Amino acid sequence: MKPLKVKYTLPAIEVDMGGMPIKQPLPTMNVEQVDPFLLLHHAAIKLPKHRKAIHAGVGPHPHRGFSPVTFVIDGEVHHRDSRGNSQVASEGDVQWMHAGAGIVHSERPSEKAMEHGRQEIIQLWVNTPAANKMNQPDYQYLAKDKMNSFSSVNDLVTTRLIAGNYEGQKSEIRTQSELLILWANAEKDFDALEHVEYQIPANYNCAVYLINGALRISEHGLLEEENLCVFESLSEESVLKMDVTENTQFLILSGKPIDEKVVSQGPFVMNNETQIMEAMRDYQMGKMGILIEE
Repeated sequence: MKPLKVKYTLPAIEVDMGGMPIKQPLPTMNVEQVDPFLLLHHAAIKLPKHRKAIHAGVGPHPHRGFSPVTFVIDGEVHHRDSRGNSQVASEGDVQWMHAGAGIVHSERPSEKAMEHGRQEIIQLWVNTPAANKMNQPDYQYLAKDKMNSFSSVNDLVTTRLIAGNYEGQKSEIRTQSELLILWANAEKDFDALEHVEYQIPANYNCAVYLINGALRISEHGLLEEENLCVFESLSEESVLKMDVTENTQFLILSGKPIDEKVVSQGPFVMNNETQIMEAMRDYQMGKMGILIEE
């Protein structure tokens, strides 16, 4: 298998999201997407202890046409939505919501997270093919202890399978397109470099986001924290080669490109401007449901 070569790296830039400072490596002014991945937000938030959890975080808001996926790095996230789902995800858990034809949800810290005083999450937006954009919404919760996982040669790096199939294992997550998403973590003492390799399917786009720690990418060099490294796509199965040098956490985001026109407006991702107007109308008419937080 040929090794993947780096195409470019995108540093996470601080942006303001409703008064909340977050890091955003994707999209940028020059890179609109890494098809099928539309957006990546990395938020490390100090929670105000004088406020109730119901008044913190992100309140009710709509989505249509894609899947917002939340990775909980620290603290807890309480998901509520207009379909009646109410779920608290803890460190290492994943919340995967296919917005489909439309859903209203909120993402608050839990009361336990408020006591902890800190919350760190990554939210990834995964595009949905046009044929599936108006399907029924689908919320899924993947607990850390229920994930399939595998270890590196010296057991220093543990990688969990979030979406797709890998080494004979299959994720429970139902996806709208072909994906392979892995979440790797190294939390042990390092006496030397730990080499890791990942097989990437043919014709998949692939990127690595370094949450923290240090990664040395083959034939490229050191990747800095909070950078998204995007690789050249190959028409054959390829291999991603890296060395881990210390306690490190990273995401491997790979998927078959959808290769369709993307038109987005705020929380809606569709294929043309008319569909965006229809999404706004349907939300205002209450067709995406109503969320009353309790």
